[in-house]
Amino acid sequence: MTSVQSHLSASFAAHLADAQVAVEIETPEMTLNIGPQHPSTHGVFRLIAKVDGERVTEVEPVLGYMHRGYEKLCEVRTYAQVTALVNRLDWLSGYCNEIPFILSAEKLMGIEAPPRVQYIRTILSELARQATFLVFLGSFGIELGALTPFFHTMRDREKVLDLLESVTGGRFHPNFNRVGGILDDLPPGFVEECAAVMDDVDKMCDQVDALLFGNDIFRERTLGVGVIPLDKGLEYGVSGANIRASGCAADVRRDEPYLVYDEVDFDVVTDTRGDAFARAYCRLQETRESTRIVRQCLKALPSGPIMAKVPKVIQVPPGEVYVRAENPLGEMGYYLVSRGGRIPYRVKVRTASFNNVSVLPWLLEGVFMPDLIAILGSLYFILGDVDR
Repeated sequence: MTSVQSHLSASFAAHLADAQVAVEIETPEMTLNIGPQHPSTHGVFRLIAKVDGERVTEVEPVLGYMHRGYEKLCEVRTYAQVTALVNRLDWLSGYCNEIPFILSAEKLMGIEAPPRVQYIRTILSELARQATFLVFLGSFGIELGALTPFFHTMRDREKVLDLLESVTGGRFHPNFNRVGGILDDLPPGFVEECAAVMDDVDKMCDQVDALLFGNDIFRERTLGVGVIPLDKGLEYGVSGANIRASGCAADVRRDEPYLVYDEVDFDVVTDTRGDAFARAYCRLQETRESTRIVRQCLKALPSGPIMAKVPKVIQVPPGEVYVRAENPLGEMGYYLVSRGGRIPYRVKVRTASFNNVSVLPWLLEGVFMPDLIAILGSLYFILGDVDR
């Protein structure tokens, strides 16, 4: 070997040794503005995320883009007019938003709606729950790249919305409840048609279970992602399927029964994994439980009046009350203060989405950017429910 060859050989060996030394590349921290945008039905939402490479180091949810001052608007309207406002808080679950407010006014007035009204209210509440969950089951799949389940969920959601529209006249904002009763009775043929639609929804749940939750890619994107420990979820006041997926069997329908939930049999669906997959799967199972509740109500539906004996002009006596209900997105409560008269003195709304979003700064710290979308989608919040 010549001296030149020896030199080249030594130089190559030196370069090779340098290449084998692990050198960590420092990347500057970046601040990303995610939004403000209107992704599907979630609402106008902005997230300021600081990232190091592909890992999120800090996030700040920026709320208030949709603030409409609904609590103050309720204080300058009659009790009958307020229902037209509150069913627009969470626009997907419009009918459910009316229930706790009406129950608050009825409780202050010492009025109990007739049995038939209680059953009809329960049926319509569960139909609204199904319509809300079907949006989630379809849209969550799209957010992770699965398009097909969306067509199945939207197909049967239209059937559920047709049922709601046939009774209330509205698909999203029914304004159907009245203090002491409801606006109108069920239309002819509703019971038979509703029972058939419940069968269709159950079949659709089986299809989505196989197409989405049995999909390997979906499972890889959600299992073990965005875990909310039970103690942390309770600390932030998380409710609904988001906390039940972490092992807390809390459901206002069972714990503090209202309407006729104490007369029907249903399971409170829970999971212990607390991840994005568990939150989504709980909603799928709750959809099945909802059809089970509706069937029982249809079979036991009593005859009778649809309005209690109430004065033509609703005037609520002085007092204050807090009534909560299990809305599709979680616990919703109304703190109602009356000084007498036709208009509430104060209305404070406890919406589910506000607490469910408040956990984001803790939950998103340290996650990878692609997982951020899966976590946001699995929490399922509506910004109208936050910016009330």
